Amino acid sequence: MAHEVTTPRIAVLPDGIRPWAAAAVRAGGGEIVQPDQADALVWTATGFEPGFQPRDLAAVVKDHPGIRWIQLPWAGVEPYAEAGIFDREHVWTSGKGVYARPCAEHALALSLAGLRHLKDFAQARRWTGQAGVSLIEGRVTIFGGGGIAEELIGLLRPFGCRITVVRKRPAPMEGVSRVLEWGARHEALEGAQAVVLALALTPETEGAFGATEFEAMDGGAWLVNVARGRHVRTDDLVEALRQERIGGAALDVTDPEPLPEDHPLWSLPNCLITPHTANTYAMAIPLLSARISGNVRRFATGEPLIGPVDPDLGY
Repeated sequence: MAHEVTTPRIAVLPDGIRPWAAAAVRAGGGEIVQPDQADALVWTATGFEPGFQPRDLAAVVKDHPGIRWIQLPWAGVEPYAEAGIFDREHVWTSGKGVYARPCAEHALALSLAGLRHLKDFAQARRWTGQAGVSLIEGRVTIFGGGGIAEELIGLLRPFGCRITVVRKRPAPMEGVSRVLEWGARHEALEGAQAVVLALALTPETEGAFGATEFEAMDGGAWLVNVARGRHVRTDDLVEALRQERIGGAALDVTDPEPLPEDHPLWSLPNCLITPHTANTYAMAIPLLSARISGNVRRFATGEPLIGPVDPDLGY
C-alpha cells in the first residue's frame, strides 16, 4: 500500500552556514519554515566550527517539540555523541555513506603513494635507486565496515588483494577474505602491507592505534588514515616513524588538527600528509544535497530514512 505523501515542513539552521541546504530541502519537496512550525530540522553545523556548539542544537530540539527528525551534515558526528545529544525520542540521521566514494578513492591514492615511495621520488633532485612495493595481490587490512570500506573494497578488486576487515559487528562482506571483530584487531595487523583506518570515532576507538599496534604491524607496512586523527596516538606514531618500525604513514587527518607548522610529522620522510581533503567541500555539496533531498522525500512518505544514527553506538 502506498504511503500518503505530505509536504514536510523543515527548518534549516543555523542561518547562513550552508545556504545550499535549503535548496536541497526544496528539491526534495519540502517547505522551509521556522523551527516553531517544523516537523524536521536540517542542522548544517558540524560541531567543529567556532561559534556553533552541540548545545545549540540541543536547545533548538528541546524548545521545539514538533521536530521529529534531525538531519546532520557529515558522517562524523562525534561532537554531538560526546555531548549526549542523541536520544530515542527523535529520528537522527547523518551524512554516513555520502562521502564514501571520494574518501575511498583518497585512501587508495594514499596507499599507493606510500607503498610506491612517491613522496621521496617527488622531492628528489637526482636519479635515485629503485624502491617500492606493489599492491597487486597484496594484503590490506581495513578498520571499519561502513561505506568507505565497501567502496575501497570495490576499488581494490582489480588489484586482487587479500583483504581483512575489522568491524564492531562482524558479518560476511563481498570481496573480503576475513572479517574480524574488534578484539582480534592485532591479528588483523599481521602481514598487512596497508592498514587503512575508515572507522567511526568512539570511546573504544579513540587512541586505539599506538605503540602496541605499530609493533604488531609489518616493518614495511603503511598506516593510512582517512577517518579521524584521534584514532592514533600521535606521539607513538612519531616514534614508530622515526625508528622505522613501520614503513610509513599517509594521513588525511591528524591529532591535533590542523597540524601545527612545527610539528615533527611534517619533517619525517616516511610521513605523507594531506589537509583533510579526502572529501573536499566542492565534492560534498552535490553529495550531501542529494542525501538531504532523498531523505526529505522519504520523510514525506513515511519511508525509512538513509543514514540513521544509533544513539547507543554514537554513529
